[in-house]
Amino acid sequence: MKVEPITPVFAARVTGIDLKAPLSEEQIRAIGAACDEHGMLVFPDQHLSTEELVVYGRHFGPIDTTLQTRLMNKFQTRLGNDEVSDISNLAVSGEVAPREHPQAVMNVGNRFWHSDRSFADLPDRYSIWSAFQVVDEGGETDFADLRAAYDTLDPVLKDFIADKHGVFYSHNTRDWLCIGDSNDERHAYPPVKWPMVRTHPGSKRKLIWCDSKVCRVVELSLPEGRAIIHELIEHIGEERHRYRHAWRPGDLVMVDNRCTLHRGRRFDLSLPRELRRVEIVDDVPSLGELSWEEWVPQPYAAA
Repeated sequence: MKVEPITPVFAARVTGIDLKAPLSEEQIRAIGAACDEHGMLVFPDQHLSTEELVVYGRHFGPIDTTLQTRLMNKFQTRLGNDEVSDISNLAVSGEVAPREHPQAVMNVGNRFWHSDRSFADLPDRYSIWSAFQVVDEGGETDFADLRAAYDTLDPVLKDFIADKHGVFYSHNTRDWLCIGDSNDERHAYPPVKWPMVRTHPGSKRKLIWCDSKVCRVVELSLPEGRAIIHELIEHIGEERHRYRHAWRPGDLVMVDNRCTLHRGRRFDLSLPRELRRVEIVDDVPSLGELSWEEWVPQPYAAA
């Protein structure tokens, strides 16, 4: 197995391994260590089936099914497997979904910097995507390293957020986009509290823990907290911390959600694009669930 850095900061390309074949314990450890170091790994020319993607994911821990069963199955049942998320703009029929269809709207919501299931009490350690159909223009995915962003953060702001806590809420960006989710859907995950500075378990490096799901900062007024959130996300997304991946069919990308953010890029929603994803649950919980009524800002509440 050969691991080659893609940027000087993070991300690596991995070749010389067949992910369709059974993996040895040594290979599994080596992949985990590479992900700890680089934050995300790109395995080109793998062409895994849905079943093979699930088998690969299980090497790294339990696969999350709650996102499918609590939310996504309401409109995303095309693959018929709760362990796999359908990251596409395709309807159940397999045809391109209309722009107003929830499956197409999901692609718009994914354009904001986020870590998968950062809003859950037990978030996802790894997200693993397999590319089935891609578009010729647009549709890339940006990835950003939270550790590098912490290293380059202004020292005054670094000290300021050292003892602060963010409230992560599942529908923060969807409410901001005025996506018409029901109250049941918006209450599927209670808001949770996280420290805004964490230490990555694998690399032992500090990182900024903040993404578009953060609706407020516990210790600050709502306006000041939102301004800090915006400033941090703007800093995290700077080009020096970022890698933009242009997908090819057969790409498998494995990302460590504990130290990276990602966002989808715009593409022509009339053209088919399909990735499939499995998510591996982490074993480090948040600082606790909070009251939705008390901690989610009122402008986000249902009318």
